[in-house]
Amino acid sequence: MADLNTKQKILNASIRLFNENGMANVRLQQIAKEIGISPGNLAYHFRNKEAIIEAINDDLYEEAAEILSTYRIYPNLMDFDNQLNKYFTFIQKYPFYFLDLVEIERHYPEIRSKRQLHISKMISQIRKRFDFNNNRGLIIDEPRPGVYNSVANAIWVLITFWGPQNLVRGKEMSMDTPQFKKMVWNQMYPYFTKDGIAEFEQLIVPLLQRHSP
Repeated sequence: MADLNTKQKILNASIRLFNENGMANVRLQQIAKEIGISPGNLAYHFRNKEAIIEAINDDLYEEAAEILSTYRIYPNLMDFDNQLNKYFTFIQKYPFYFLDLVEIERHYPEIRSKRQLHISKMISQIRKRFDFNNNRGLIIDEPRPGVYNSVANAIWVLITFWGPQNLVRGKEMSMDTPQFKKMVWNQMYPYFTKDGIAEFEQLIVPLLQRHSP
């Protein structure tokens, strides 16, 4: 149990430091110092920084898979709003995951392949929401072939780069949950039917107003 606790402390400290400084700028000595152990003790649990990053990403992808598993829990627009809450919590917990996209793409091929699989599933889910809500009469028929594929990709981009663009602009992510959700919903809103607008106004707008500063 002691080993497990130490390993978890190492992972937690690594996440904090990665979030604060970026993966490339964190050394094993810093991680060891953060939790008060020697570099040798750290190496006993993780042979190098790559092993730490791989372990963190294993946990990270379990959380990402859990978010994807919440698809279609509710038979209305609340389903997507609930999933957006989970995505925002994920962004806040692992900002380095989004900030270090290029670093991961270049140096961690195994992690890259898992990320690409997650991206494909995420975009596919978003796209299926258009078909699902079209069948419910909430979304208009696709104006022309490929439009909803493009919107689904745009929503993925918005979710993925929400954290980095806020940090680049000097904003606090923790203060922008309503704005994050409004910007995502605004991608879908132009394609609502009258019934879609009515459900959005009834179910989603009160939630956005409740959490506005």
